[in-house]
Amino acid sequence: MAKKTFSIRIVAEAAIAVALSVVLSFIVIYHLPEGGSITAGSMVPLLWVSLRRGPRVGLFTCAVYGLIDFMIEPFLVHPIQLLLDYPIAFGALASAGLFRKRPQIGVGVGILGRFVAHFLSGVVFFSEYAPEGMSPIVYSALYNGSYLTGELIVSSILMSIIVKRKLINIYL
Repeated sequence: MAKKTFSIRIVAEAAIAVALSVVLSFIVIYHLPEGGSITAGSMVPLLWVSLRRGPRVGLFTCAVYGLIDFMIEPFLVHPIQLLLDYPIAFGALASAGLFRKRPQIGVGVGILGRFVAHFLSGVVFFSEYAPEGMSPIVYSALYNGSYLTGELIVSSILMSIIVKRKLINIYL
């Protein structure tokens, strides 16, 4: 018999991770004027589920968080932008689950995936915010890279503590 991917326990872990990520997203260290912020590790619970349960469960968890994030602070200019900035960007964090034996690489890859989604959204939908004479590509890379670099640092530090204390596989 095939193993169930989404047992009650796994769904409960995902729900708790999403809830914790939402709470942590309100603890803002730095907020950019047009959106994006460095938080107190709001991506860590999502990365934890992805590393713990793999990319499939991680994708479900992270995309759900993205949709909830949109419901909390909706910013919509186009349906494709909604997809890029919310379920796709946060869903990309699930790629961390491909690196379960190398969690720090997984954190970097997941956040890089999130950056790519926000970068594309910025180039296509937010180019008017670029200062006069600046390429929308450069602007989007600098803007999104500025806060996601901070998120990467915070997430990497917290994840290294989690890994060192062997909390990735706690109660498995």
